[in-house]
Amino acid sequence: MPERDLHYLAELAAQLRVDSVRAAAAAGSGHPTSSMSAADLMAVLFACHLRYDFDRPDHPANDHVIFSKGHASPLLYALYKAAGAIDDEELLTFRRRGSRLEGHPTPRLPWVDVATGSLGQGLPIGVGVALAGRLERLPYRVWVLCGDGELAEGSIWEAAEHAGSEGLANLTAIVDVNRLGQRGPTRHGWDTGAYARRFGAFGWHTIEIDGHDPGQIDFALTDAANTRRRPTVILAKTRKGEGVLEVENREGAHGKALKDPDKAVEELGGIRDVRVAVRPPESGAEPVRFGDDGLALPAYPVGEQVATRDAFGAALAALGAARGDVVALDGEVADSTRIEAFAKEFPERFFEMYIAEQQLVAAAVGLQVRGWKPYAATFAAFLTRAHDFIRMAGVSGASIRLAGSHAGVEIGQDGPSQMGLEDLAMLRAVHGSTVLYPCDANQTAALVAEMADLKGVSYLRTTRGPTPVIYQPGERFPVGGSRVLRHSSGDRATIVAAGVTVHEALAAADDLRADGIPVGVIDLYSIKPVDTAALTEAATTTGNLITVEDHRIEGGLGDAVSDAVSELGPRVIKLAVRDLPGSATSREQLADARIDRHAITQAVKRLL
Repeated sequence: MPERDLHYLAELAAQLRVDSVRAAAAAGSGHPTSSMSAADLMAVLFACHLRYDFDRPDHPANDHVIFSKGHASPLLYALYKAAGAIDDEELLTFRRRGSRLEGHPTPRLPWVDVATGSLGQGLPIGVGVALAGRLERLPYRVWVLCGDGELAEGSIWEAAEHAGSEGLANLTAIVDVNRLGQRGPTRHGWDTGAYARRFGAFGWHTIEIDGHDPGQIDFALTDAANTRRRPTVILAKTRKGEGVLEVENREGAHGKALKDPDKAVEELGGIRDVRVAVRPPESGAEPVRFGDDGLALPAYPVGEQVATRDAFGAALAALGAARGDVVALDGEVADSTRIEAFAKEFPERFFEMYIAEQQLVAAAVGLQVRGWKPYAATFAAFLTRAHDFIRMAGVSGASIRLAGSHAGVEIGQDGPSQMGLEDLAMLRAVHGSTVLYPCDANQTAALVAEMADLKGVSYLRTTRGPTPVIYQPGERFPVGGSRVLRHSSGDRATIVAAGVTVHEALAAADDLRADGIPVGVIDLYSIKPVDTAALTEAATTTGNLITVEDHRIEGGLGDAVSDAVSELGPRVIKLAVRDLPGSATSREQLADARIDRHAITQAVKRLL
């Protein structure tokens, strides 16, 4: 590399360090030292290798840069300033109320694909973006900046194995091996060979370099771009706080503004106005898309016994035929969740993620970055392992669709390890989420289609065993709605149920009517958002609500109902799974949990 270029890159890196120090100083907090260690790496990437049009962040051929070490946000914002995307005035609003430059990056900035900062997530999401590139047959590259500390996360190695086995040559991980974590040294310190052996075992091309040598960095990035049939990891030995004696390679400086920022800026050579001209992507590149057709959802006759998981699989396959933007992901349980129906019809748009639920959700997030409509399915219980990825998907405003099968004690003899009993609470708590729990096959099919255009994280809960079809084919079930299945002017209480307990509630209502006790029944298939109007009417007319759910009492349907009507003052009795189940038949499980027809009948009689 010519001396002139080396000098320019050194100046650009120095400016990135200066601006990282200044931004953190203006905020009085932040992670300048973590930004300073990676400045040379990012200077060379942006100046020499990145293909990106900042005026068109939605350009289909743009490269993707993901800061998995999201705490190095001052560096990212300094890069945006150098590229002319933001000005110095905005840079100094870092971490202020109302600023787009948050403590960790979020898509409030149009150049940020996903929110990061919960470590170990950027690389798994990058795998999803890279898979999309292969599907679209576009030449863009995915560059993921990782910290060495986050390589202790299991999710990193889920991503490493998947990327290696898929041969994702368009994916490059750049690891800032600065030796120091938050409280002290990382596990392997500067032993880049330790990381290289691990990545190499998963089939990655590994490169070990001095992360402060622009020539070595340029060579490594070029090598990565030219590598075929496997991903590349660049393991760059760096010094945290590089360039400022007060903090360079010193413990105790993590996550703090520098004590004397003016002195640090002077030590780094002062404020500069270096600009970087990031090369635009190739013009005329368009992603491969798949054709659309008319939607013909499966139809089931009333009275037939059909598991909602069966209807989910059939409906998703029908949706895949109707919409070329729908993709499906499996956690190695496709035969049980029934998502295999989609896989058989559209193998090119089906992604097997194996038993790696964090990577399952992360890949869905990465695919939606590129405009795909991902549906990811596994057992409801196993989604708990990916909760932090789901939570961060909410922070990102990512539109992903999750399906959890084998929910509740209804699954029967498999026992509590397989029972999704916390999923409704977990998904209700996610920002901007939608939570749906259908009770029959036609309702399931309609909701699968309804989810396609929902924003944010949406969740469909399905049941293992067959349940009676009670709705006609073709009926609509809008998000935020409900169905009143029993109602009379003489109702003395209203039973609110969803999913498998709807059928128990209907049976209990028939038993109570025979005993001269009329009650209403509401199918609250939309658990978030709830149908507040229907619940309000029930609360004000009967004054007594009995909720029944195949879920823990905390955070599920009962709490959703209570939240909606608490100011109206009705009595709300919650029937839910309170004890630890064992192995038993489905019917026995519902009885033991006291959420079957007999328990509902007894609860109503006690209440009245």
